[in-house]
Amino acid sequence: MSHVPIYLDSQASTPVDPRVLARMLPYFSEQCGNPSGPEHYHGEGAHTAVEQARQTIAAALGCRSEKEIIFTSGATEANNLTLLGAFANRPISGRHLLASAIEHSSVLAPLAHLESCGAKVTLLPVNGCGRIDPEQLRAALRPETTLVSVMFANNEIGTLQPIEEIGRICRAAGILFHCDAAQAVGHEPLNVEQLQIDLLSFSAHKFYGPKGVGGLYVREGAASTCLQPTQFGGGQERGLRPGTLNVPAIVGMATALQLALEEAEQTNRLLRQTAKELFDRLQQAFPRLRLNGDPQHKLARNLSITIPGVEASALMMLLKDELSFSAGSACSSVEHKPSHVLKAIGLSDEECFQTIRLGLSPGLAADKIARLLQRGIAAAPTFID
Repeated sequence: MSHVPIYLDSQASTPVDPRVLARMLPYFSEQCGNPSGPEHYHGEGAHTAVEQARQTIAAALGCRSEKEIIFTSGATEANNLTLLGAFANRPISGRHLLASAIEHSSVLAPLAHLESCGAKVTLLPVNGCGRIDPEQLRAALRPETTLVSVMFANNEIGTLQPIEEIGRICRAAGILFHCDAAQAVGHEPLNVEQLQIDLLSFSAHKFYGPKGVGGLYVREGAASTCLQPTQFGGGQERGLRPGTLNVPAIVGMATALQLALEEAEQTNRLLRQTAKELFDRLQQAFPRLRLNGDPQHKLARNLSITIPGVEASALMMLLKDELSFSAGSACSSVEHKPSHVLKAIGLSDEECFQTIRLGLSPGLAADKIARLLQRGIAAAPTFID
């Protein structure tokens, strides 16, 4: 291949910002100490770098203290630590948990495990745009409800949930509120104190940081008291996540988050313009296209499009030398079954397989991408005009 295809999968992962990489590089070599190791020059240097990163991330998320940030390998681990750690060494039978029907698999799978152990789980439906009704959530609460888990932004259709209302309802009821914010941190305005979130998960590789690192915000008080470790070892991260910390990645994550937030307003404005231009051009050529998600409450970089008559996987193959995009969530693409998210907003099985997800990033040329997609759609043998 003489050229690299245009990357349109930023909701699956983003490239590391060169400024982030430059900040990380010394911690792979000359600044090689273990932050939990001996109190010598290199160990102290690594420890200082980690704690400075913790302070930066805590400030960016609106935490009361940097002690509320626990470093993990990413949002999947953070989600598991939240859901399983809330019940570690505690009776599970009879406990009730609430989540939306369109949560990421790293929330749904632990919930299914807890259900198999005797917990009661309610998955709240969403409307045709992918939003839950806060009043329906309020009505679903029970005396035995222990935790509510609702994602900030959906990874397939980009819909933003009414997090502030949900946080208010949960705090008033004295119920822990966990939010998987992997798609939102670094992109959307977010303050855990104002939103009354007790636990929040995030991943660096969603906001131009390195893969394999993320974190969990654990609010001091009820949240920190209820959470128990699910792994055991050296006692790092307040005993909740043992293991040697990935210093270069943690430094990179803090740098990436700081840069992303400084540039978020301008970036989102440009991405909304790109998304609108791209969809308008496609819809002019193929009027039957459907845009999924909530048009008013949505990630700027997301375009989920259903193309009647065109199988998404076939379109991806036709354009693989020109464009890199997803037929759905990157985390579930190994399973050839209809997306639970698209099913939840009312799409048929057939429509699910005719849906593509475009994850936009700054600097893309909407006209060029539209021309390539139009060519691919027109060339697809099953297209119905």
